[in-house]
Amino acid sequence: MLVSVLNGLAIGFLLFIVAIGLSLVFGMMDVLNLAHGALFLGGAYLGAAFSGSWGGFLAALGIAAVGGLLAGSVLSLMTGPLRRRSHLDQALLTLGVAFVVAELLVLAFGDDPLSVAAPPALDGSVTVFDAVYPAYRLVLIGVGAVLAVVVYLVVERTRVGAVVRATVADRDMVATIGIDNRLVTTAVFAVGSLLATTAGVLGGPIYGARPGLDATVLILALVVVVIGGLGSVRGALVGSLIIGQVDTLGRVLLPELASFVLFAALALVLVLRPQGLFGGPAAVGAR
Repeated sequence: MLVSVLNGLAIGFLLFIVAIGLSLVFGMMDVLNLAHGALFLGGAYLGAAFSGSWGGFLAALGIAAVGGLLAGSVLSLMTGPLRRRSHLDQALLTLGVAFVVAELLVLAFGDDPLSVAAPPALDGSVTVFDAVYPAYRLVLIGVGAVLAVVVYLVVERTRVGAVVRATVADRDMVATIGIDNRLVTTAVFAVGSLLATTAGVLGGPIYGARPGLDATVLILALVVVVIGGLGSVRGALVGSLIIGQVDTLGRVLLPELASFVLFAALALVLVLRPQGLFGGPAAVGAR
């Protein structure tokens, strides 16, 4: 049971890295990006291509970060004309991009599942309260926790975060003080995409790299965003940890009903609090 709980934490923090980017782009910029899972998949394939050494792992992270920034900037430009239209139009565009990216990755890497080795020194196991547990997953828990604190502080406590929240609240007011709204939107989109691609590299040793992983991760991230509340850093963290535990423990205790348990948790939150645990009718920011 301890191992299952730790697995839930590892999966939860990994989902947080993915979901926080999706939550900020959708909840704060009002853009539905269904290509988010494809960006994660791209990072996972990068991890598979460069795995086996610390140099390769760090190179994969660097390439994923740069690629995520560029992809996010391009997606921001592509969705720009659709921001005043319905979310359906945005969904169709970004879903089409996701299909194209997924097919290109299959052409480049093949359609067989690829395993991703953890970096040396983290590919072994450690003992935690008499339970043997992979060292890499413990490090991933720590990385996720540190990133959660950093994102919260940036969004809630810095001038950059204040500009982003002000842009969401009143674009015209922000424009009158000389700040380009399009630049803010593009920056948030780029950072959100960076988090998705780097999460793919970090999640490679857990999920591997395979066709269809993008859809799986996207669905989990959307569930997290809905449960936590749009645009909420705290909500993304709590939602991720809840889904991580529900998904992991559900597969251990009720393997035949694991998917049902996951979406039952989503339905319960929607019935009791439709705006999400930390969402509000018009609230933005870290809350």
